[in-house]
Amino acid sequence: MYEIKVNAEFEAAHRVAGYPGKCDRLHGHSWKVEAIVRGKELDALGMLVDFKVVKGALNEILDTMDHQYLNELEAFQSVNPTAEHLAAYIYGKLKASSRDWADGKLHAIRVWESPRASVTYSEES
Repeated sequence: MYEIKVNAEFEAAHRVAGYPGKCDRLHGHSWKVEAIVRGKELDALGMLVDFKVVKGALNEILDTMDHQYLNELEAFQSVNPTAEHLAAYIYGKLKASSRDWADGKLHAIRVWESPRASVTYSEES
């Protein structure tokens, strides 16, 4: 089994409505996102998936979130834009764009809202 990881970053503000503390107020993060792709078969060049392809697809998603107030985005109108919801949202978007990745399958998305706090989302139980 092969596993590749691609990291990207974006800046955005949010608030966790109803949170019993400071996070209920508007604040921002330098978000870090890691895409993890797994597979067993390499292509003719010896790659699972080209890093450039994964990074491009991930950055396309993150560009729509960069320097935004996440609570105002359509995806977060009915849920708080927590790190957990961001990870699931990015996973869904990246999975939809990964259909041509040969044997490489999106395994997980990890989102850091700080250097010491992250969440991982995958569809595996």
